[in-house]
Amino acid sequence: MSPRRDNRQLPEVVISDELIAPVCSGVELCYQTFGDPDAEPLLLVMGLGGPMTWWDTELCVELAGQGFHVIRYDNRDTGRSSRSSGRVTRPTLMRAFLGAPTRAPYSISDLAADAFGLLDHLGLSSAHVAGVSMGGMIAQTMALEAPDRVRSLASIMSSTGRRTVGRQHPSLLPTLLLARKDRDSYVEGSLAVWRIIGSPRFPKDEDELRARGRETWDRGVSRPGVLRQMMAVLTQPDRTRALMSLAVPTLVMHGLADKMVHVSGGRATAAAVPGARVVMIEGWGHDLPTPLFATYARAIRSNADRATAVVS
Repeated sequence: MSPRRDNRQLPEVVISDELIAPVCSGVELCYQTFGDPDAEPLLLVMGLGGPMTWWDTELCVELAGQGFHVIRYDNRDTGRSSRSSGRVTRPTLMRAFLGAPTRAPYSISDLAADAFGLLDHLGLSSAHVAGVSMGGMIAQTMALEAPDRVRSLASIMSSTGRRTVGRQHPSLLPTLLLARKDRDSYVEGSLAVWRIIGSPRFPKDEDELRARGRETWDRGVSRPGVLRQMMAVLTQPDRTRALMSLAVPTLVMHGLADKMVHVSGGRATAAAVPGARVVMIEGWGHDLPTPLFATYARAIRSNADRATAVVS
């Protein structure tokens, strides 16, 4: 599948205001929708520490143009959604990183329950689901725990939970654990991270990255929340065996230059899920570069059509 974008004009779509949904156990999620409410719902799930705006508005519009009612949202502990409780110390985090038994304030399954709660709030019995990184882990968990509610699954630059695949590059951990106490230090820190994990074939302009860092900070950054999300990722179960029985139409997309979640995580996911479609792209790292928006949209649409074909 070609990573080139075509030159067609993006469609005009209806974009909602940001809204708040009470979902479960006192958790409230901030969300926004794009496109026709009567179109097929597509839930977009972001990764570790990322607000919903990391699903770029242009990409959401492009997906809406593919016939989806697009829903993006802030996971708990990010952006404008609720903050959870529970303190995670660096020693606890390191024990979890090394595989020692530890307790997390909440689990990937809890984050999947939040997503289902958002669907309930919207009156949706099911939706297509696409998740990036930790969001892919949440999306996989949704498909396993309630396959009747997930019409199709797109697992993007993610992994199965097996500790031997999808590991981070060693250069990342010290950068990720540094505390960022104010807006300027957060922006500089995020720039340092994106220099490591960004796509070498599709580099982003540093001014653009700084602007996104400022927007992310202004939207709401919770350092304790990021650590709680990290603990959910580090303590997640290995889903490999369960994925082998998954019947939901599945798309796996991964970059061959990904330093945050090694491509072995995507390959393991694709190998586990029967009939999974696979898109691997040279020079794509751990981000969503603009030149690949059309590629993502077409692949997600094509995979969703497999679910439509089964229903019809």
